[in-house]
Amino acid sequence: MNPIFSLPRGLCLPAPDIEALIQGRTIAALARKFLNRGEKFALYPAEFPALIKAWARCEICQILDNTQQLEILSQLTIWTPEALKEKLRQEQNIFVAYLRVYNLAEFKEISVNPDIKEKIGKFIGLSNVTASEAKPVLSDRIFAQRQRQLQNLEPPKHPELEELQSALSQITSKYPAVQQLDNEIKLFLGWSGETLTQSINADLDWIKTIAEVGNSSDGHKFEKLVRRGLLKLGFTGSGLNPDSTGGAGGLDFYCETPYPIVGECKATKSEKVPDGTAAQLVKLGYKHLQEKYNRCIKIIMAAGELTKDAELTANGNQMNVIRPETLQRLVELKAIHSGSIDLLKLKPCLEEKPFGEGADDKVNIYIDKIEQSIKLRSHIIQLVKNYLQNSGNKFIGVETLHGVYFGSNPPQPLETEEMHEILIELSSPLTGYLGREKGKDWKSDRFYFLRDLPTTTK
Repeated sequence: MNPIFSLPRGLCLPAPDIEALIQGRTIAALARKFLNRGEKFALYPAEFPALIKAWARCEICQILDNTQQLEILSQLTIWTPEALKEKLRQEQNIFVAYLRVYNLAEFKEISVNPDIKEKIGKFIGLSNVTASEAKPVLSDRIFAQRQRQLQNLEPPKHPELEELQSALSQITSKYPAVQQLDNEIKLFLGWSGETLTQSINADLDWIKTIAEVGNSSDGHKFEKLVRRGLLKLGFTGSGLNPDSTGGAGGLDFYCETPYPIVGECKATKSEKVPDGTAAQLVKLGYKHLQEKYNRCIKIIMAAGELTKDAELTANGNQMNVIRPETLQRLVELKAIHSGSIDLLKLKPCLEEKPFGEGADDKVNIYIDKIEQSIKLRSHIIQLVKNYLQNSGNKFIGVETLHGVYFGSNPPQPLETEEMHEILIELSSPLTGYLGREKGKDWKSDRFYFLRDLPTTTK
């Protein structure tokens, strides 16, 4: 249980500073006096009108008066060195409070005085604002890590990635597709670990019902799940509204990008899939898409076995018959490892023979290859981690790791150059499983462990 308590005052801060605290981009705020550890207060934005969204507890407050520290402090917060120097010039001391921030269950709108700008960094009395610790912005582990980094003034490890995230955050509201990349970068930087994990788990809740519903008699629900699954995979199009009913009056799903796909869904509890399902796809495809239909990949999502006539129609019209279990497996892999599914590499699986019921094997072979690739990379990451822990070294070279790899019951043979290519991929800032110290040539590159790559979810 998280007890509810009242907040009789709020610390007035610039609205951008508060948004950065709520987003997890920073854990620091500037105050005009020293704050005691454990002090609790609302975050009161200096804007019209004021909307209080979060509260904070002070964990540490430090006085900075050394101009040599401002450059690194700037890199770890949202303030420029020039702004910090100007504040230091005006106030002699800078009180930097490390804040553990929590979201309020309900936002509180309050009126503000015209002179609110003069109160920035000061406390303002409040009434009727209640809070609890139910919704922390950062987990205990991530906050402790960020606090240690700021307290020791350790420079950020990925400044370029932080700049990229800052740019992405400006356009996520206009381009929702950017939100996923933004979330992943924040996860890697340690800015919002729990949010993305919760999002993945929420997705898995509905993804894990695809096979069950597909093997039931609930056709409408199955259609909605199929459309939702295709959207999750990255397909877009006017015929993918997961909330629409669909049915005999129109196509069950239609994807437009990155390539056109048209299809019918058939949830079957026990009976076979009749020839009418395949015939209906041909009829509705030509009716609604006309000449576009011929350029589309055709898919029937069905659990039951096709009748002989249905199989002949599906094969003759180059229709892929894909099982709900296979679709669930594909979408689940996308949810767990968002960059794992390349729709352009999936496309040949759907365009080439065999069609009909044999098409399901093509997709499963594609999934198997991806899972094998993930297992290989996870194995290499664990080798780096274990070697460094056991040897006490800070880095491992490519040739040394190659020798360790072949003594580890490896998933598959690898040449040294192939391993190096994988290591470069794993040490990319957008991947961030390993770190890399670049050498004079590829053989002298050295690598170190950053984080695990799980092959399954909890």
